[in-house]
Amino acid sequence: MAQKVREVMTSEPIALQSDVSIQEAAQQMRDCGIGDVLVLDGKQIRGMLTDRDITVRAVADGQNPETTTVGEICSEDLVFVGPDDEADRVVEMMRLRAVRRVPVIDGVQAIGVVSIGDMAMARDQRSALADISAAPPNI
Repeated sequence: MAQKVREVMTSEPIALQSDVSIQEAAQQMRDCGIGDVLVLDGKQIRGMLTDRDITVRAVADGQNPETTTVGEICSEDLVFVGPDDEADRVVEMMRLRAVRRVPVIDGVQAIGVVSIGDMAMARDQRSALADISAAPPNI
């Protein structure tokens, strides 16, 4: 039987409103040991923000982390999967869209995120990427 997204996803993603500062987002990422947060407008997913987005789209351009909002720099052209989709579908979407993370939605609510690391751990727990993904954060 094919593996389902719900079996490999990281549950309970951190979600922040689009008007939150990137400094607060970075603190959330640090405190939770994660590299991404979902960005919301109300209850609607607007985009995803990664630690790399903060570095490349804001810090490198000299933007103020206290006043720049997550909504200003997040990636908005997302692809989504459902919890009952096959995990193979996520791999194909990641390959086609060249993305490392895909939000999992149930109806309109985000219930998880599938990362390339999640897929590596599910597919081959002995791989280097799975080892890295399973390791505790090095903060």
